[in-house]
Amino acid sequence: MERLERDTPLPSPMQGSWSDTNDPSSKLIINGGEITCFGQTVEYDYKLVSYEDGALTVSLRINNPASEDEFQRVNITELVITPEGEFHAYNTKFASEFIRIDG
Repeated sequence: MERLERDTPLPSPMQGSWSDTNDPSSKLIINGGEITCFGQTVEYDYKLVSYEDGALTVSLRINNPASEDEFQRVNITELVITPEGEFHAYNTKFASEFIRIDG
């Protein structure tokens, strides 16, 4: 697992604009290290990137342990591209699958 700071771009397969498969009006936009999901910028401090069993996973984290529970409930905290190419974002309260909309 590799730790990367917020300003480091997310892996290239995740870059771009995505639409929720169940609600096409819900968007996920990844531009460099910035993540916008459902119209809100995700405020995180660093990310952990791993490749396991063919899946690419990015875990979003903050430096303040006292705020971790709230962060986990109000932000996406995990981004995963499965070995089959499906892109999922989730946290402790929801999970969504996204499809690319920018080509």
